[in-house]
Amino acid sequence: MGIRQTQSFKIQAVEKALSRSPQTSLQEIAEHLGVGYSTLGKWISKSRKHELESSNALMTTKEKRPQDWSLEERLNIVIACASLDEEEMNAYCREQGVYSHQVMQWKKDFAQEPSSASKASTKAEIKQLKTQNKILTKELNRKDKALAETAALLVLQKKVNAIWGDDEGNLQ
Repeated sequence: MGIRQTQSFKIQAVEKALSRSPQTSLQEIAEHLGVGYSTLGKWISKSRKHELESSNALMTTKEKRPQDWSLEERLNIVIACASLDEEEMNAYCREQGVYSHQVMQWKKDFAQEPSSASKASTKAEIKQLKTQNKILTKELNRKDKALAETAALLVLQKKVNAIWGDDEGNLQ
């Protein structure tokens, strides 16, 4: 009894098989994916009969496409695959509904420096935060000065009342 693959894995396997280069055989694709040649052939024939339609099947299943995974989920997969050999990694990836080459790409993405577009957005964000910080600092300083002034006035009022007494009731 073989391992049951997810619907998204089957779809990705069929897409990979149908988009293979002329030099690559279906047998090689099947071996690389860790599935039987006849199984892959069945999936391809089902897809041609619209039983395994890639766009609709992906949208109707509860499984996530690899590009829909969050960065945290991708990182967890990369970490989980780090200590596995190729065969174990392929089996784990099948269970998760991703290809091992996608996991390798995620690993490269995490290792690379941010792209220039994200650097530009980061610089703009830093500039905006610095401006906001400057405005808030000015407002905080103004409020500190106002509070200090109010405290000084209260202290003076108490000293005046202590020296001359509280005359507010004797003004009539």
